[in-house]
Amino acid sequence: MNVEAMIERDDAGAVMLAIGEDFPDIRDAVRRICAKFPGAYWRDLEAREAYPTDFVVALTQAGFLGSLIPEAYGGSGLPLRAAAVILEEIHASGANAAACHAQMYIMGTLLRHGNEQQKQRYLPKIASGDLRLQAFGVTEPTTGSDTTKLKTRAQRKGDRYVVSGQKVWTSRALHSDLMLLLARTTPIDEIGKKTEGLSVFLVDIAQSRGRGLEIRPLKAMINHNSTEVFMDGLEVPAENLIGEEGKGFRYILDGMNAERVLIAAEAIGDARWFIRTASKYASERVVFDRPIGQNQAVQFPIARAYAESEAADLMGRKAAALFDAKRPCGAEANMAKLLASEASWHAAEAAIQTHGGFGFAKDYDVERKWRETRLTQIAPISTNLILAFIGEHVLGMPRSY
Repeated sequence: MNVEAMIERDDAGAVMLAIGEDFPDIRDAVRRICAKFPGAYWRDLEAREAYPTDFVVALTQAGFLGSLIPEAYGGSGLPLRAAAVILEEIHASGANAAACHAQMYIMGTLLRHGNEQQKQRYLPKIASGDLRLQAFGVTEPTTGSDTTKLKTRAQRKGDRYVVSGQKVWTSRALHSDLMLLLARTTPIDEIGKKTEGLSVFLVDIAQSRGRGLEIRPLKAMINHNSTEVFMDGLEVPAENLIGEEGKGFRYILDGMNAERVLIAAEAIGDARWFIRTASKYASERVVFDRPIGQNQAVQFPIARAYAESEAADLMGRKAAALFDAKRPCGAEANMAKLLASEASWHAAEAAIQTHGGFGFAKDYDVERKWRETRLTQIAPISTNLILAFIGEHVLGMPRSY
């Protein structure tokens, strides 16, 4: 094969990534919205343990929460990279997208595996904001990340499923109209593979509360409106089953690459906020007759965090590009989330150390963002599980758990 033919072949299989500030119009629009919700807004919400309703409404009206929903269903039909940019800019502004980010990726299970009637019924209303699909009922108190052993049970009875069980860390359930629920429809001792026998349902929260569904707030160190969800004889119409019964675990996994890319983008946004904030403070704060940023002990941790965040950003862009090209991206999505979460944490540590005592003062917002970004090393998947994935599925080593 000649050189020209080789180049043509390589170009045909290439996946392109943008370098620099891509989607500038989206970035500018998100920044303008976030400017209306400064640090004082978020501090007030946290003091009252309140939900950022006005912020979520503003993002919804701008069309950002329906960015990944196809235009045929009332959304913007944007690529995953554009959605990542939206979340990155929200966090880089000092805000937090946890109140609404699930609206972007949870609907992917419905979009990819729901029937046409379900998509026509729900997606346009999710895109418009008439319905909120913010809650994801997967994690349980006794199983954690070992999802295949969850105990929530759904039994078919005529045209309904009767559900009993408990979920924990189900954020936003008290501020959502719908919940995506994973439950076991076939007992684990009756299946061949442990990943079989799990099914996904759309639960109408408003119709179900007080009728077998109870939701209790779960207080935490960050204001993510987390809850515990209890189901005792909850009846879910059979028409609310997503896809085929027993295939739910695969459906859930199918959306996790997108989730990891989006969470990585949030962490990158956090890192950018910390680095910008710390650099400014270090340049202006004078101690012993010189700016503290002139001291290498202050300057170098910030500079290192910047280098780490830029590297993590490139991995996130690669993962999003592969996803949008419909190419395998599990390793890249996991590595993006791993690297971004650690870069943001190192940036957070540098920022709080640079601010000294003022880093603990609420008015500076550093301590709030410091607490918020720590979560990304644990949720939606812990650092150690990502390392185990890389060790086994990328490097071919024996399974470690």
